[in-house]
Amino acid sequence: MTETILELDDVVGGYGRITILNGCSFKVRRGAITTVIGPNGAGKSTVFKAIFGLIRPSSGRIRFYGTDITGWSPRQLLEAGIVYVPQGRNLFPELSVRHNLELGTVAAGPGIRDVGARIERALDRFPILRQKADQQASTLSGGQQKQLEIMRGLLLDPRLILIDEPSIGLSPLLVQETFAILTELRDQGVSILMVEQNARSALLISDEGIVLELGRARMQGPADEILRDPRVGQLFLGGGLAEPAA
Repeated sequence: MTETILELDDVVGGYGRITILNGCSFKVRRGAITTVIGPNGAGKSTVFKAIFGLIRPSSGRIRFYGTDITGWSPRQLLEAGIVYVPQGRNLFPELSVRHNLELGTVAAGPGIRDVGARIERALDRFPILRQKADQQASTLSGGQQKQLEIMRGLLLDPRLILIDEPSIGLSPLLVQETFAILTELRDQGVSILMVEQNARSALLISDEGIVLELGRARMQGPADEILRDPRVGQLFLGGGLAEPAA
């Protein structure tokens, strides 16, 4: 049986008096790509923020390798091996690719001493970025900037990467390139939990799928089964997620 790396148990939370997650429960297994899909407002980005300590759940538990990490700070979670790549661009555009990578190790604290070697290994993984290592990040294409964000997270040798909407703003070709990178990382043993609005493309490269609706995980299973389920198509066409027929 494949090991569970992350578990959410009846998590409730949101922003101030607004509750977004209404008892969200699911599991993520080690060495897999798990994609969270759902309509706008389902709570996809909020669940990532709860996992990464950016919002504190009002109830429920979050466990990482069996350890209760509910309410841990982002710094503690980085040290535990969880990296978060939020949606949008989160780079220092005037700084070079190399300097962006160097700053990416600062958040992990003094425990990382071989920064130079880690950067060289990361650049070996992304040859196009090695060619542009001394150029400003602002000169990179959208896909290359997303690669740089992913690379920066990999410097910390994460056991789990949370990546929110990696395809947003990218051309179809760059989406394919970005998903190919995620697949390669999975094949190298990195566990990935991804939120993606481009549900079909994401599920095609995923091992597991989770369907969120109204702040709850309504379905979870093998990605190909989620992709074929007619209830998922109904959900994305604006209807609710109907219960299966008896």
